[in-house]
This record gives sequence, structure tokens and C-alpha cells, in this order.
Amino acid sequence: MSLHKHALIRYRIIDSMMRNSYKPYPSIEEIRSKCEDSLFGSDWGEHISISTIEKDFKAMRFDEELGFFAPIKFSRVHFGYYYTEEDFTIHNIPLKNEDIDAIKFASNTLMNFRESPMFAQFRFAIEKIFDRLNISSDVQDERLDKLVQFDSYPNYPGKEYLQPLYKAIKDYHQVVLKHQKFNSYEISVRLVHPYLLKEYRHRWYLIAFLEDKNRLATFALDRIQGVDLLDEDFVVLPNFDPEEFFKYSFGITHSDENPEKVRLKFPLHQKGYLLTQPLHSSQIIIEESQDAFLLEIEVYLTYELIERILGYGEDVKIISPEILKDKVTDRFNKALGQYL
Repeated sequence: MSLHKHALIRYRIIDSMMRNSYKPYPSIEEIRSKCEDSLFGSDWGEHISISTIEKDFKAMRFDEELGFFAPIKFSRVHFGYYYTEEDFTIHNIPLKNEDIDAIKFASNTLMNFRESPMFAQFRFAIEKIFDRLNISSDVQDERLDKLVQFDSYPNYPGKEYLQPLYKAIKDYHQVVLKHQKFNSYEISVRLVHPYLLKEYRHRWYLIAFLEDKNRLATFALDRIQGVDLLDEDFVVLPNFDPEEFFKYSFGITHSDENPEKVRLKFPLHQKGYLLTQPLHSSQIIIEESQDAFLLEIEVYLTYELIERILGYGEDVKIISPEILKDKVTDRFNKALGQYL
């Protein structure tokens, strides 16, 4: 847990103790002990000191970013702390205009997923939050819609499986999938151990472990015809790391082969675009001249990588590896053959 989150929890504890009518005027030691016990399961003072609570008081009183401006005062009669305003609480702090704009911007961004049943509850939840914070409940703010435009979320088949698959992953349930491959009328039934949901270019995919084949597999949700959650827990592979799984992937494809260091030469006018929107997280510029630069990425040689390179047309030259150069050359020759 981050230090910032620890502080926010302490602020809530302090606020609760200040407003406790059954035990008013808590001492600073009582507050420190309660915070220590709530965060670390003891009250010995190993993690939270008196000076930490004093700094919390100061932040709650004066920190403009927090915006609490809590009227905390020490009572010399009762030897404890209290709010000079009886009804004060940090939970009733009005939001600044910038805060409201940020919430509305975020809600409009998430509303791009409104076609998915998984996000059907989102509007209701946001409206309850807006009502609690006394913000206009018009989530799709008309003025914001005119100022900022988002790509619409496509209404593709399979979106109805997002919620049950998310629940299966969260609760460690095995799943029976009914899956139909492209260009096939046959529907296969697969028992899978769901690990990860991933979105790529407005399509969702499930990464799951196939116990009968002892390997991981990727299923596009728009090819799934049914999902049944089982009571049995799924097997967690000890070496599966969702952050590492796609480290060398370009798109959704994972490979058991070793990644390759790909070197691409671009004209200088492409530099700004590729710096602000890198091809891959591993991207580095290793050489630059007056009219061109050499870029290196470490990736699997997948279909998605070839498609992206083809999209740059005459603005890219593959320097290495040779196998990638041959694959792209073959694709260009086949494309050229369409017009000869």
C-alpha cells in the first residue's frame, strides 16, 4: 500500500474519531494508536509516530490540494482534539470545478463501453456518485461531447461474455467455453482456466490455460458462443505473469519463440510521430542522420507486426532480421501482383 493511501486512511480515521459522540475529544496518542492498529494490526508505534499524526493535523487544516481545511482544535479542558464546527466532516467537502470536470471527462471516456452489458451498471453508479456530490447527473455532458470526441465502441458479438469471464477470473472459477473458429461451422467445447482479459483495437480477448494441452491459448470473445462458470477453482500457473506475458508482443499474439531485435529505418519526418506514439514499449533510436533515423524494437515476428510495417509503405525500410524482410517483401510482391 502506498504512503499516500496510508495518509488518506489516517485522515478518515481521524475524522471518524473527531465525530464520535460516544467518545469525544480523543487524545493524539489515542488517534495514533487507532491508526497504527487499523493499518498494521498493532498499537506499539512501530510504524506511526506522534509526529506523523501532528503532520496529518496540519495537512487536514491547511493543505489546499486536500481541500479539507478541517477546524481541528485542542481542548485544554478535555485534553483532546475536536472540530470547532459541530457538523464538519471531510466527507462533505465540496469539489472544485477542476475536480468536477475531471470526473465528467472520465465518465464520458468510460461511457464508450456503454454497449457492453458489463458496463450497463456504470451510468447508474456514476449518477449516484454525482447525486451524493451534488454534481449535475447528466453523465453525457452535452458541452463536453462537443469539445471532446471519442472513438465509438463497436457493438460486436461476444461483449455479453465480458462480465461472466471477469467474474470467473476474479473468483478463480474454471470455465467451459463454446468456441467457433473463423470459417468453420463446428462449435468446440473447451474447459479452460481463465487468466486475463485484454482489449486490442476495440476487440476483447481471453487468455486462458488449457490443462489438457498444458499450454496457454487466446480466444477472441466474438468467436465465443457460450460461457459456463464451474464451481471448481482453476489452476494458477506459478510462472504466469500478466505484465510479462505480452512484453514482446505486438498486438494480441504471444509466441513461444524467442523475440527478435527488429531494426527499421524511417525518414526523419516520421520521427515526431514515432516518438509520441511508439511502435512498441521496447523502442529505442540507435542511429540518426540528417535525413533518416534507425529504430530498434524487440518483439515477436507476428502477423500484427507485419501489418503495421506494411502500413508505413515507402516510409520504412527493414534493416534486420532477414526473415522479417523476406516476409514483408513477399507481401509487397503479392500486393503489386494485384495491379499487374
